[in-house]
Amino acid sequence: MTRGALLVCGTHSDAGKSLVTAGLCRWLARRGVSVAPFKSQNMALNSVVTAGGAEIGRAQAVQAAAAGVEAEAAMNPVLIKPSGERWGQVIVMGRPWRDADARSYQAMKAQLRPVVEDALADLRARYDVVVCEGAGSPAEINLRAGDLANMGLARAANVPVLLVGDIDRGGVFASLFGTLALLESADQALVAGYVINKFRGDPSILAPGLEDLAARSGRRVLGVLPFVEDLWIDAEDSLALEARAPEAPALADTLDVVVLRLRWMSNFTDLDALSAEPGVRVRFTRSPADLERADLVVVPGTKATVEDLARLRAAGLDRALRARAAAGAPILGVCGGLQMLGEAIDDGVESRAGPVEGLGLLPVRTVFQPDKLLRRRSGACGWLGGARSQTGYEIRHGRVTRHGGEPLLLGDDGEPDGCRVGWTLGTAWHGALEDDGLRRALLRAVAGARGRTFVAGTESFAARRERRLDVLGDLVEQHLDTDAVLALLESGAPAELPTIATEVRAVAALRHDG
Repeated sequence: MTRGALLVCGTHSDAGKSLVTAGLCRWLARRGVSVAPFKSQNMALNSVVTAGGAEIGRAQAVQAAAAGVEAEAAMNPVLIKPSGERWGQVIVMGRPWRDADARSYQAMKAQLRPVVEDALADLRARYDVVVCEGAGSPAEINLRAGDLANMGLARAANVPVLLVGDIDRGGVFASLFGTLALLESADQALVAGYVINKFRGDPSILAPGLEDLAARSGRRVLGVLPFVEDLWIDAEDSLALEARAPEAPALADTLDVVVLRLRWMSNFTDLDALSAEPGVRVRFTRSPADLERADLVVVPGTKATVEDLARLRAAGLDRALRARAAAGAPILGVCGGLQMLGEAIDDGVESRAGPVEGLGLLPVRTVFQPDKLLRRRSGACGWLGGARSQTGYEIRHGRVTRHGGEPLLLGDDGEPDGCRVGWTLGTAWHGALEDDGLRRALLRAVAGARGRTFVAGTESFAARRERRLDVLGDLVEQHLDTDAVLALLESGAPAELPTIATEVRAVAALRHDG
């Protein structure tokens, strides 16, 4: 039986670590191997709530789905959620631990190291294989001393490493070789091979470079993954929005959904299910003119509600939202978006700004509490004919009270959620639109209000996600040297891998005394 662990690192953020990790999990699960994903330290604004009530990075939840297992806190023991330019909330084993800036977080790593190592050891005891994902780049030499996610983890657990480079960005050979060369010799000893991601073109032209890289570094490229159009996995932060394909022009019956691109936007994956529907175009924007023309405007979640509200006002988007509401044009606020649409926010927790005036478009008030509410939700929307959602979850410090309008949703526990006044809607539930019934009922209602036609797709969002995870598994199976991967899982990194020596001659040696 295959047993072991593997760490997937990247030459930089968004090199393809998350996709390769998910693909390996899917491929192994299809072979009958019990496999779990793991990311020791994750910085992300997109997160989910597990069945056990823990908050973890969204990418690890999707990787768990690829592996066919339930997501849990041990799969992402440390999650950092930025809540402003300098501060972030540190979440440990799924629960808020403390706030930190970059410098103070470095001092916390000694306390977090045993948590990370225990979580990995726990998973390795319960699963045949654990596929770990690194963070950023292992060559961030300024952070190596306290590293929890890359070579520090590999060394502590004696785990072989695959290094992923994105050839679509250019310079992939220098990135792979340079990353290896910057590592100290004991770290280099665990880097067992490379994966090149997003290749398009003639493989015969690439082949000489692969041979040269192997000759220079003593390590083979174990796979070249082709570029696949429109391939996605739930992203970790809004940087991934830059990599999305250019927007297609809207057709006559296309529903135009505009999302406010907030600086600290969180859980923007809430919109993935909307963009998966045929005849729906989802755009992220900061343009007031876009808000005026859109069929539906979404004010998404944010980890810095007060700061993003101030930025929204500075850009004139508050006036555009008020004009939409006055005209009866559809607006949907999600979590932080609901809070912004309300009358007032009292935040002594995240921004510590105290009372702040909201946009006044919904009769709700929000008071932030130190304890974070983390739970899954299900319920129905009476306004949309009882359309149900089984896929909602809440991640928030803000406690919202409604004193007018009507609730948007009613939870199965009898607790109402959100608020509706005409076509201005708000909910605290993330993920609710992943339920096909609720999403399609909302889109039909929007289309009716805007004089457009909406014809729902025939594939469920869950099936679409599963199909894409299968594509990742296929990429691994068809384009990686899977025998070599299995050997790494069984036996670890090969012995006596060569070290790339780097030497810097002292400047003083070039000087003369005079």
